[in-house]
Amino acid sequence: MLEFLRTSLRRTATLTAGVALMLPLAGQAETFRWAGTTDPQTMDPHASNTAPVLGFLNNVYEGLVRRDKQMQVEPALATEWEQLEENGWRFKLREGVTFHDGSTFNADDVLFSYERASSEESDARSWFASVSEVRVVDDYTIDFLTSEPNPLFPGSIANFMIMDRDWSEKNQAERPSKEAENFATRNANGTGAFRVTARDPGVRTELAPFDGWWDTLESNITEAVFTPIGQSATAMAALLSGEIDFVSPIPLQDVPRMKERSDFTVHEGIEARVIMFGFKHDGDALMFSQDVQGKNPFQDPRVRRAAYQSIDVDTLIAKIMRGNAQPASQLVSEDMSGYSTSLSERFAYDPEAARALLAEAGYPDGFSFGLQCPNDRYINDESICKAAASMMAKVGLNAKLSSMPVRNYWPELREDKFDMYLLGWSPGTFDAEHPIRFLAATPNEEKKLGSWNFGGYSNARIDELLPQIQVELDADKRQAMIDEVNQLMQDETAYIPLYVQPLIWASKDSISLTQRSDNFFILRWVSVN
Repeated sequence: MLEFLRTSLRRTATLTAGVALMLPLAGQAETFRWAGTTDPQTMDPHASNTAPVLGFLNNVYEGLVRRDKQMQVEPALATEWEQLEENGWRFKLREGVTFHDGSTFNADDVLFSYERASSEESDARSWFASVSEVRVVDDYTIDFLTSEPNPLFPGSIANFMIMDRDWSEKNQAERPSKEAENFATRNANGTGAFRVTARDPGVRTELAPFDGWWDTLESNITEAVFTPIGQSATAMAALLSGEIDFVSPIPLQDVPRMKERSDFTVHEGIEARVIMFGFKHDGDALMFSQDVQGKNPFQDPRVRRAAYQSIDVDTLIAKIMRGNAQPASQLVSEDMSGYSTSLSERFAYDPEAARALLAEAGYPDGFSFGLQCPNDRYINDESICKAAASMMAKVGLNAKLSSMPVRNYWPELREDKFDMYLLGWSPGTFDAEHPIRFLAATPNEEKKLGSWNFGGYSNARIDELLPQIQVELDADKRQAMIDEVNQLMQDETAYIPLYVQPLIWASKDSISLTQRSDNFFILRWVSVN
């Protein structure tokens, strides 16, 4: 069972197997080894706006601000910030900061990183939809001007990571690359607590503490080694045998027995991520149907509602997630700012109502379609899709399921190769505005909106309300507008919210760590005891 892991480790390991598996003794290097199901597809912080990439690179790169253990915004490369009389924010930058290669950090690097991250080639450009101009005031002061007042702006760029202009230009990495590789794809040069010392994509990534880091490291590890392991059983066997110290996530069926073991700790929480199904809204025809040609039934809200009511979410949670999830009625959980309490009830599971809606829409016998799902991105993602497909089939919605690794999944969605798809969304700002901007706004590259709205959902009223939500300071007025958006999305069944995903990690008892609700694993808070 462990042969896959052993083979992977042998390919790049520099220590002998005996040394690699020894627990560190006093005075020796404190090596920390951890595993996850998904390898970050790139080391470029602007090339992929995904949790595996951003979570990993938060250890290497830094932004103007960051989030602490309780997810509150705190200073990072900026020591303070203030709202300008003209629309925008002024950031005072931290002096004496160096990149991993020894270069000095200053405002020009922030300007360069903004130009890079907001470029057409960037997957993070939507973060800057409200920015009209960036001005360098001096070497350690920079202004971000916005088209309208934007009270959420500092928190919205917590994952905006700063790159060194000289390093990027010297290595022909002036712009990110989503598809082809450039130097920044496999190499990194941040200001963060850890630096990348070796990278073998899909196999192993090694990091070491950055001795020149400006902050205090709350960790005693001297080396960190990440190994992606796609098979949960293999990862658990590696943890139990001592080959790794930590794994995320662990199979839900293993939670009870792991809790009974005295030498391991199960870390449980609720992630700020809603799992949902999305539809192809803007396609005139289904791509994978065998019996519906030249039209797209999912453009009819009655058909989308039928799909919604054909899925028994309570059973998915009980059987597939083993009770470790919470039903979701909207695109954020109840713990997020802007959650609409008045819309907390899901549509009832009702197969008869689903069949009636399909008949009313002109599909009494149902139809076939393509359902795309990842098999290594979310907890039990492929199993959820299989179970949901079986439920939908009972009302005549016959899904042709195609599941694949996430490294192939995102390109498929961006190339519109789906009729229906699975998506998980964690709001980077912990506010309901975030999924509205990314998932509900009509896709508009010029305005940097709807960049993850794969199905092209569009509602003119939502597009009208979004900029008002972004600038409204009165909490009640703002919530009323968010409620209206959520009501529209619910009425039109823009998506099918399923559940809020749990956090289920496991580690040796000798490991101390911090579990954040964004599911980012932060090495600077890890110690080997």
